[in-house]
Amino acid sequence: MPARTKAAGSKKHAAAKTRDPLAKVSNLAHNLWWTWNTDAKRLFESLDPALFRAHNQSPLATLAELAPTRRDSLAADPEFQSRLASVEDQLAAYLKTTSWFDRITAKNPAQKKMLVAYFCMEFAIHESMPLYAGGLGVLAGDHIKSASDLGIPFIGVGILWRYGYYRQEILSNGDVRVLYPATDFSRIPVTDTGKRFSMTIGKSKVKVAIWKMTVGRCPLYLLDTDLAENSPEDRKLTHHLYGGGSHEYRVRQEVLLGIGGLLALDTLGIKPTVCHLNEGHAAFCPLERLRRLVSKGMSFDDAVAQVRKHSVFTTHTPVPEGNDRFEPALVLKYLGSMLDDLGIDKNKFLALGRENPKDEKESFCMTVLALKLAEHCNGVAALHGHTSRTMWMKTYGAKRPEDVPIKHVTNGIHPETWLSDDARPFYAKHIRPRWNGAGPDDNWWKNADKIPHAELWNFRSMLRKKMVAELRTRLREQYMSNQGEGADILSLYDTLDENALTIGFARRFALYKRAPLIFKDAKRLAKIMGDANRPVQLIFAGKAHPLDKAGHEYTKIVAEMCRKPPFRGRVFILQNYDMRIGQMLTQGCDVWLNNPIRPLEASGTSGMKPPLHAGLNCSILDGWWPEGYNTRNGWQLGQGKVFKSRTQQDKHDAEAIYTTLENHIVPMFYQRGEDNVPNAWCTIAAESMKTICAKFSTHRMVAEYTKGYYLPAHG
Repeated sequence: MPARTKAAGSKKHAAAKTRDPLAKVSNLAHNLWWTWNTDAKRLFESLDPALFRAHNQSPLATLAELAPTRRDSLAADPEFQSRLASVEDQLAAYLKTTSWFDRITAKNPAQKKMLVAYFCMEFAIHESMPLYAGGLGVLAGDHIKSASDLGIPFIGVGILWRYGYYRQEILSNGDVRVLYPATDFSRIPVTDTGKRFSMTIGKSKVKVAIWKMTVGRCPLYLLDTDLAENSPEDRKLTHHLYGGGSHEYRVRQEVLLGIGGLLALDTLGIKPTVCHLNEGHAAFCPLERLRRLVSKGMSFDDAVAQVRKHSVFTTHTPVPEGNDRFEPALVLKYLGSMLDDLGIDKNKFLALGRENPKDEKESFCMTVLALKLAEHCNGVAALHGHTSRTMWMKTYGAKRPEDVPIKHVTNGIHPETWLSDDARPFYAKHIRPRWNGAGPDDNWWKNADKIPHAELWNFRSMLRKKMVAELRTRLREQYMSNQGEGADILSLYDTLDENALTIGFARRFALYKRAPLIFKDAKRLAKIMGDANRPVQLIFAGKAHPLDKAGHEYTKIVAEMCRKPPFRGRVFILQNYDMRIGQMLTQGCDVWLNNPIRPLEASGTSGMKPPLHAGLNCSILDGWWPEGYNTRNGWQLGQGKVFKSRTQQDKHDAEAIYTTLENHIVPMFYQRGEDNVPNAWCTIAAESMKTICAKFSTHRMVAEYTKGYYLPAHG
């Protein structure tokens, strides 16, 4: 299905739209500020709650299928029109508010001219827009939202995926079915700019359309090759995120993102002063900038220095094999035409992507290319920064990790995106946030320990009950659609318990994250979970890469455990993990379990979300958790010990899970006072809110990038 083009009847269409009494609703939906504004979301839901849920909370899809009688009713409803006007006023106030960036640059006109272009292969803005696979996209989405809130001059550059990552169905036998439904671009808040450009990818002349999303104050430009003018092969470039199954497909997509992204900005007349590459997928961007400078007469070395000065690179991958690497012949096939403009031979060219420039057999690594062409480089947690410095010593010719110029900016989350709408009254009473115009130093949670335990516990229990109600609906639909057994459906009402200690595990099902680890000693776990007086339930969700057979096998193992008698009705797995499921589980679960193999978790952000809702972390000391854990705000697993043997590591870490559950988590949750409130638990929950929520926000993260990376790169 090709992208929309400017039709001859567009003026008639525009005129008809202005006569549509609900046109203002559509206009409002096209600024994705609504995705973190409760009043806006509730306004859209009120159009038709059943349709809104059926369309994964998409306002435009809901509008498209709204019954004529309902449209007329809403158009004539003064209460609805008043609420619509109120939300419009809120958006206008948001856009006019003096921002943090305005305040810090008030006396420096040169800094105000900074413009950051942020390149990323995926952006997770909302669950109704499947343009993301997982954590990288969630981080990018939260990054651009905080950039908007803070008023950073910031634009995103990505790809408009026709089929996205994939839709996951978990069959009754635990097998995974991979589906690729097409996205109807008319039903997501994306606008065709009408701008097109052509670029060469290998031997193909590819036509590219530029689409735009508006995220608060920030534009997000998305590239699309699924056009009638292109060959079938070139149209597929923007079909599948991390799909295709071949290195050639991937390298062509990365040429599109890195070089095509720059060409798109040229076409739009946008001249960024800083380019931020979020992971190595966009590393051809500084290479293209290098080519342009040399072709204008600058020496190669001077051009490298110039490109490096204005480039920021964030690496997310703590293992060498996780970084994109391509055979030299493949790189030359698609980028060899640059050699003449660069004035270098193929060996010097390929050396830009090699740890050992003299090793002609070494593959071409996108991360190495980005590291060599960006002066400002960082990992995404303190531990990951150390891991990265150790991993890339050879690239810098360093003898010690501390000599490698890779710093770290620990990831965060955008609080308003992940905060439950039902938590707002509680927050208004106890936390009193002032989101509009907020800065990175504003800490609404600093007095969380003053919240009365009874009220904190009621808050926590309300969110768990809400989650269980939604789980029953989702799991019933899942079991019915995949021919599940009647006993599975009965368990949703018989044993899925809104008052039981609920543990969540939801993330990508990569092998190092070890989703089934908790089942290593199934008998011991069954004893912990099966106590009728102290019930425990465990909720899983997650996707493996569509071609990752071992990851899908992990899904099957967990699904099989759900059906075994000791765990039936106590363990559940949700299919098609997305942002909405992530929100539901991080809001409703009492404990967030995380057991990766240290130090393979670069950061992880899912565990930063439960503290917003008085939830607690129980995690291996990996990623962000070594910076977050303080002995009083959750639990650590494994003491940070690392073993060479995977068998020994799994045994040690599983034992840590069981002993922590048996000796700490379960007893503390069920140890109640006369008012039926677990006071010791509430003390830890309040400490978790106090110490984690502000520190691990993207407001803090984006401010660190701005002060330590963007402004220095802007120069």
